Amino acid sequence: MIVSTIGQGILWSVLGLGIYLTYRILDFPDLTTEGSFPLGGAICVTAITNGVSPIVATLLGMIGGMLAGLTTGLLYTKGKIPVILSGILVMSALNSVMLFVMKSPNLSLLNQPKLFSLLKFAKLPANFDVVLIGLIIIAIVIACLLGFLNTDLGQAYIATGDNEVMAKSLGIHTDKMKILGLVVSNGLIGLSGALIAQSDGYADINKGIGVIVIGLASIILGELLFGELTMIERFIAIVVGSIIYQLLILAVIKLSFDTTYLKFYSSVILGICLIIPELSRKFGKTKGGATND
Repeated sequence: MIVSTIGQGILWSVLGLGIYLTYRILDFPDLTTEGSFPLGGAICVTAITNGVSPIVATLLGMIGGMLAGLTTGLLYTKGKIPVILSGILVMSALNSVMLFVMKSPNLSLLNQPKLFSLLKFAKLPANFDVVLIGLIIIAIVIACLLGFLNTDLGQAYIATGDNEVMAKSLGIHTDKMKILGLVVSNGLIGLSGALIAQSDGYADINKGIGVIVIGLASIILGELLFGELTMIERFIAIVVGSIIYQLLILAVIKLSFDTTYLKFYSSVILGICLIIPELSRKFGKTKGGATND
């Protein structure tokens, strides 16, 4: 059970990395997430059931997420539709897109090959294949993100999030940076959706409800545990945060809480994580003031 949960945490951390690119670096509250995540799974599962290789199907799920991000970016930058509304419009539309792709609200991968089947020859213990494949994918994703953020384009992207006015004065096309960020972010979110769908064995159009909470929890837990970090340490902290979050959910289940209300427990865990830094600041301030007195 622990190994399975760690594997799930690694796969979900791809979602956290995607959300980090918009939520933390670009300061963009992107609600497309709840549509691009199940879209990635829907495209991947449909492709596999139609005989496409799991590797290609996973990449197709990622491309589906990228197209969703591109649509949100164009609505926001070219259509001048507010940030939140752009995401909601795309998220709602993707519901119908998934129905068109799968021809039903959900689709099973029963008796179909999966990405994790590639390690069948290694005869690993149960769930170790998910952990190993997940680690390989997360290493590739982090290496690509670090490579991108260290280029001139990546630095322009970071500058756009830090100070848009200054970035414009330096000749950076901030609208293009926002579109780029949304494409890359939702591509990763679609990839996470494709991986989770294969791990769970099915795709469902309602699978995106509440996933933004899971992604944010990974980021907040990582920040809470490790504080100020370099970029590579930050990405690793998100992976660790995602694993810890899944272990917390496992603990809730083991304590015999009703699993019907898992979304509620998820929100409570995230809420507690968000409140802790504020309580720490207040407690530290009070303690400091008392010492000075």
